[in-house]
Amino acid sequence: MTLRSVIESIRGALDAFATSPFGWVIDIADVLILAYLFYQLALMIRGTRAVQMMSGVIFVLASYWLAGLLQLATLQRFLGYLLYWIPFAIIVIFQNTIRRMLSQFGRNPFSTRVQAGHSEEIVNEVVLAATTLASRRIGGIIVIERDQGLRGYTETGIRLDAVVSYDVLLAIFQPGSPLHDGAVVIREGRIKAASCFLPLSASSQLSKEFGSRHRAAIGISEETDAVCVVASEERGTVSLAFEGRLLKEIDPGTLRAFLREKLALQPVPIEAPAKSAEPAPRPAHEQRPASP
Repeated sequence: MTLRSVIESIRGALDAFATSPFGWVIDIADVLILAYLFYQLALMIRGTRAVQMMSGVIFVLASYWLAGLLQLATLQRFLGYLLYWIPFAIIVIFQNTIRRMLSQFGRNPFSTRVQAGHSEEIVNEVVLAATTLASRRIGGIIVIERDQGLRGYTETGIRLDAVVSYDVLLAIFQPGSPLHDGAVVIREGRIKAASCFLPLSASSQLSKEFGSRHRAAIGISEETDAVCVVASEERGTVSLAFEGRLLKEIDPGTLRAFLREKLALQPVPIEAPAKSAEPAPRPAHEQRPASP
């Protein structure tokens, strides 16, 4: 049986089902799929410049319809030319948003990012390193890959392929280190490269108080689905960039919960402490000092 015959058989079965008394099921499925696509599109553009752009397009469409209704031929012709070029303008202006949207639609819903090498230990090491850098007023950017590959950005830096640990991250961002200027990229559960260059965000909504480090974090989150952790040397705080948004001054607990959620890590079950004469030993990452 050839592929063409299989396709013809499926098409015939669907046509027979559509003409049956249960054909309304296909119409409902058609409407539900379209509604789901619009819902996902609304989630992706929420809080971005695309919302204002869509409002402008709707206004132009309404003006075009109203000009036709009032027989304003010149205005309607001008708005018609404008509507002709709007799709090209949208593609150019929102190319990063469109690329991220297509990547999310093409994502395998049955895959888990844990298979990419991320683990609870890596999250703890990143959280501890970021909070320590902020407390010591040392700047740093840590980019964690999710579904979209970051190989192009790792090639702009210095290849390391090192274990993700608190000590390695602190050594990289120490002032005077040849690797401290730039970002660390974590891929497949490893520090693949350091001193990487990231694209700067051109968003006008970002406050002028934030420098190039935060703009770079937002820029990489606009072009990819990566999670970017930023330690600020000016404020001594930790921020997080994701999907073009910046969460400012977050505490370690919030940062850990956010990373675990976006990296699809399973929640750690809380067990009742066993009765014992000796206290349970503290985890290794909590035994290391977080102050200079």
